[in-house]
Amino acid sequence: MTRRFRPVLACLLTAALWLPVCAEEPVADTVIEAQACEISSTDTQTLSVFTGNVTVTGNNIRITCDRLEVVSLRSGAREDTLGKQDRFKSLVASGKVRILQGDREATCERAEVLPGEDRITLTGRPMVVDHGNNSTATGEPLVLFRGKRRIDGTNVRIVLPPLKDLGFDKKQPPPAPTIEPPKQP
Repeated sequence: MTRRFRPVLACLLTAALWLPVCAEEPVADTVIEAQACEISSTDTQTLSVFTGNVTVTGNNIRITCDRLEVVSLRSGAREDTLGKQDRFKSLVASGKVRILQGDREATCERAEVLPGEDRITLTGRPMVVDHGNNSTATGEPLVLFRGKRRIDGTNVRIVLPPLKDLGFDKKQPPPAPTIEPPKQP
């Protein structure tokens, strides 16, 4: 089996992007590459499982992992092998997951993308680095919301750039104390 897969599911992940894509921006094909792939369909949905050095590239996103399970809702004629993949139900990436999009980078052991809820849930030592503001977020789990620069989580640790020193200037002598004269009775 070849490393490169371009199944009929060419637009499979476009709906899953966690940042919005501008209407003027050309829509690039979503490409999934893996060492192995298994696709099975029912009358209502298609399950695609990709394993071994999985890479997904699309509009402003790149996902790498060991295993990728994609469930898409299908329409069209029942006799079609894959049918039309017009709605994306879920995507679960597992094993050394790395998601790059814009100036953000996320790593974890499992990422569950639920486009109907516009969110991605990261578990298994998740970390999100925002290179735009030099911040890092960790927690278990971390939830990212599509189209928003928002992260929710528990047991969270956020590392931000240093705050400006609000103390005194060490090169300046300390101000002289002001002594108020005693009040006259």
